[in-house]
Amino acid sequence: MADVNRGDRPLSPHLQVYRPQLTSVTSILVRITGNALIVAALLVVWWLLAAATGPEYFATADAVLRSWFGDLVLFLSLWALWYHTLGGIRHLIWDSGRGLDLKSSYTMGYIMIGGSVLLTLFTVLVI
Repeated sequence: MADVNRGDRPLSPHLQVYRPQLTSVTSILVRITGNALIVAALLVVWWLLAAATGPEYFATADAVLRSWFGDLVLFLSLWALWYHTLGGIRHLIWDSGRGLDLKSSYTMGYIMIGGSVLLTLFTVLVI
């Protein structure tokens, strides 16, 4: 069976010929943001543990989180939180049996992307 000549055929669907749809991209991003939020939660726990440990350790943790890299990580974590929340709301709508047609799925996908960006910017401006 291993000696069978399968030719030079690509695997299907292959990344070179597969065009991702908005629905698949938004679904994958919900999974990625969920995992990113776990990392963000660990950073918050680290910061709180540093605050409980002592002023020297807290100064180190605070310096890391207030650096440009820390600001970027916190900004992206905030976006991930909003995106994941809107994805959860979309799933609740789907669980009620609404919005399952293709047009509604695409509309909700665009709302998720645009809404998460707008809510992130609004939150940054308020905080």
